[in-house]
Amino acid sequence: MSSRRNFLLQSALGVAATAVAPLASVAAVQVKGNKNTDVNIGMAGYTFAKFDVDQAIAMMKRVGIKHISVKDIHLPLNASDEKIAEVKGKFAAAGINVYAVGVIYMKTEKAVDEAFAYAKRVGVPMIVGVPNPELLDHTEKKVKEYGIKLAIHNHGPEDKLYPGPANVIGLLKNRDPRMGLCIDIGHAMRAGEEPGKAIREYKDKIFDLHIKDVTVGSKDGKAVEIGRGVIDFAGLIKSLEKIKYQGICAIEYEKDMSDPLPGIAESAGYFRGVVKTVTA
Repeated sequence: MSSRRNFLLQSALGVAATAVAPLASVAAVQVKGNKNTDVNIGMAGYTFAKFDVDQAIAMMKRVGIKHISVKDIHLPLNASDEKIAEVKGKFAAAGINVYAVGVIYMKTEKAVDEAFAYAKRVGVPMIVGVPNPELLDHTEKKVKEYGIKLAIHNHGPEDKLYPGPANVIGLLKNRDPRMGLCIDIGHAMRAGEEPGKAIREYKDKIFDLHIKDVTVGSKDGKAVEIGRGVIDFAGLIKSLEKIKYQGICAIEYEKDMSDPLPGIAESAGYFRGVVKTVTA
């Protein structure tokens, strides 16, 4: 990592204290509304693609986020048992729960096999993944063999496989109930699906959520801090409350991945504020 990037990180961790400290005091506790609604905020590991595990942990601690879906950038699929223990040990020591791995792309049966074997070695109950549609029969066999959930992730209009959750849900009909969705709400919005509506419609199949905001609900939409875009987060929270969602709302911040901490802090603060307002 360049000295400049280290400087940027240290500046963000130090100088941003006045902005982040008040937020962290809120973010460090689970949000609970008077209607007994709990929302667990996590992080999608891709947010930290330009940083190592220690730096990712430092940023998560600053904003009090305690759940992560680990990306293979930080824990490769071919990692040794010693490396897995090392990385998981660092997260555990920081009080951070590794609740899933992914996003993992699976274009061959071998890749499917490797993904499930990897998830078992890491010891997580869920893979956030993108198996090619023609591999779903084989993937289902692995879900049954390992007892590990698969949450299929959508990637917006550019994605030829799964632009939005609607492109996934029909393929899951009559399949093992442990096969479901990781709805990326930003990409869903860009693919023409309003996230709150999608959550209500696909409620029984939603295992995970990637939370972000976008400038416009079309292919041209760009990632922005939560609350600065077009997604109706009050409506989203109401939908989560309606379906009694028990999973993680994982922030995936992609606007400035070289200096993500301020955007993560703003996004987490806004999201938690909406939760407290809607569920009060």
